[in-house]
Amino acid sequence: MRPLSKPVTIINFIVVLLSQLPTLTLSQCRDSCGDIPIKYPFALDDGCGAPQFRRMLNCSTDLFFLTPSGSYKVESINYDKKTIVVYDPAMSTCSILQPHHDFLMTDIQSALIPPTSDTVFALLNCSIDSPVLNHYSYLCFNFSSHSCDELYGSCNAFRVFHMVANTTSPPCCFTGYDTVKFMSMNILDCTHYTTVTNTDELRGIGPQDWVYGIKMTFAVPDSGCNRCAMSGGTCGFDTETEGALCLCSSSSNYTRECGKEDDQL
Repeated sequence: MRPLSKPVTIINFIVVLLSQLPTLTLSQCRDSCGDIPIKYPFALDDGCGAPQFRRMLNCSTDLFFLTPSGSYKVESINYDKKTIVVYDPAMSTCSILQPHHDFLMTDIQSALIPPTSDTVFALLNCSIDSPVLNHYSYLCFNFSSHSCDELYGSCNAFRVFHMVANTTSPPCCFTGYDTVKFMSMNILDCTHYTTVTNTDELRGIGPQDWVYGIKMTFAVPDSGCNRCAMSGGTCGFDTETEGALCLCSSSSNYTRECGKEDDQL
């Protein structure tokens, strides 16, 4: 019976060794992607951040905002002003013409993180039968005194529309996000679009110097996150119930703040 003593001794040694390993600290929620900080309500890892913003961001080589129409590169997130600027790598701009596609967001995204009022969608090369030139013409507005002719004449990418028309420039429409939210490019009967941010500051500035992209605004859900952060935790949620959690370590989660034994899950 004596040979059994060695395996038991080895097992006891392993148990003692494991018990001496340091307790794991909170590491399940990444706090940056490249040089862009990731803070509440956003998150990269499921169960982190606010459940309403679940799976909206992806960090591969860069940070991307995910929608039903594709992945949009995140240029910046301003947590003080609560804005996020994204750029569509497949979008046409003043210098490049690319195949058109729709910009689609989920209903939750449209409600929680809509494009700002100073983001303009320029619908290009529209048919004379386009609804925004007829029944819905009120959806087009003056954009800092810029014109369709200016776009077609100043931008190398858009000159092709003028050349194809061979007469006057084809119609275009400066409009807001709600127009493309409710009508697809096929319904709008315009072949391409581009988006411009900070449009309030672009009076007298040519299209070559516009900032192309989409700026969106977001609201931060009030879930007692400051209390959790001050206790050393990170705000998150239960991935099954989506109930709020204060993530404190790899093995300890609380509903309000770290270290409250009567509040531990």
